Amino acid sequence: MDSPGQGDFARDSQGRPILDRFGRPVRARQPQRPNPQRAPRQQPPPPVNETRVFKQGTPRQTPPRQTPPPRQTPPRQQYVPQQPGQIGHVRPQTPIIANPPVPPTGGGRRRKALNFKPRGCLGSIGLLLAAVLVLSLVVALWADSQLNRVDATPAEQIGNTAGTNWLLVGSDSRQGLSEEDIARLGTGGDIGVGRTDTIMLLHIPTTGQSTLMSIPRDSYVNIPGWGMDKVNAAFSIGGPALLAQTVEESTGLRIDHYAEIGMGGLANMVDSVGGVEMCPAEPIQDPLANLDIQAGCQEFDGATALGYVRTRATAMGDLDRVVRQREFFAALLSTATSPATLLNPFRLFPMISNAVSTFSVGKGDHVWHMVRLVMAMRGVKTETIPIAYFEDYDVGNVAIWDDAGSEALFEQMR
Repeated sequence: MDSPGQGDFARDSQGRPILDRFGRPVRARQPQRPNPQRAPRQQPPPPVNETRVFKQGTPRQTPPRQTPPPRQTPPRQQYVPQQPGQIGHVRPQTPIIANPPVPPTGGGRRRKALNFKPRGCLGSIGLLLAAVLVLSLVVALWADSQLNRVDATPAEQIGNTAGTNWLLVGSDSRQGLSEEDIARLGTGGDIGVGRTDTIMLLHIPTTGQSTLMSIPRDSYVNIPGWGMDKVNAAFSIGGPALLAQTVEESTGLRIDHYAEIGMGGLANMVDSVGGVEMCPAEPIQDPLANLDIQAGCQEFDGATALGYVRTRATAMGDLDRVVRQREFFAALLSTATSPATLLNPFRLFPMISNAVSTFSVGKGDHVWHMVRLVMAMRGVKTETIPIAYFEDYDVGNVAIWDDAGSEALFEQMR
């Protein structure tokens, strides 16, 4: 190592510089200088009683500060309630809170109380609908109680067939008509129980389109217990029950419901709804039916409508008549269920009154069954039993069914 004054490089014992591995001289270590230690910090002396010197030069000793003794709390006296009227009794008062606590506005969701009081326009509409519903129910029950019910169940009924079948009958009975009505309607005098001018069978399937089938009144069929005759003779002989049994055995279709309307009822129904629009394809003049109309669309009143469905004064006679009867029946139901009728009380209530006073139904039939009947008539498919030919027999000129065509038609509805 270099001695002082011989450089800063380390040397060996022969005085040669010591080199590192890279051939550079190694610098000698410098001796460490002693680190002077700091004097320990002296703590200030503990406080002593101050000696204050006044101007006169007389020293005064300040006594040490003493801790005050704990405050003594007097014992709480027990409250003894006084009875009203005793001396010292004080009426309790409700404490007055200067700043009452305010409930928090945030936090959890508060449940709103249910309010069933109707509000605004929706509430008025709800009340109106409820009133209409109650009124409809009352009118339906009243109308059902006013229906004329007859025995229309066959003595021997066939088994159930598909869907629901209505037997619809238009009777030519004059019973209940006044002399003025007979003259106005051109129906002639009373002929007793009467016959059927219209016989139709409405088939309502479980799903799909309904079928309205006309049965010509001169159809030559077997009347149970009476032999072969015109189908409308069954009504004259045994009333609705025998007619229903005759139709069941001839078609193989079970009759579930029955509805019948007379001449006067049909005319009154048309007048109560304000008339029915019909569009005959040709002019018809028939003095026997009190009918004189031109071709084209026109409004029929009750008397004109009755003559239109009764007349045979066209080329095909009874076959043309059944077509006109179906057209008129569909137009009447469409007018009766239109908003112009249902929303007009001056038409609705007279129509209901005339309907229930002139309609006859089976003993098990009700107004709600007839509502379904009306709904089924919308978009109904119309058919007529195929006729093979006409023939004269001892009962008059009769219509003979086409066996193959009529059986195919009945099979579609069974």
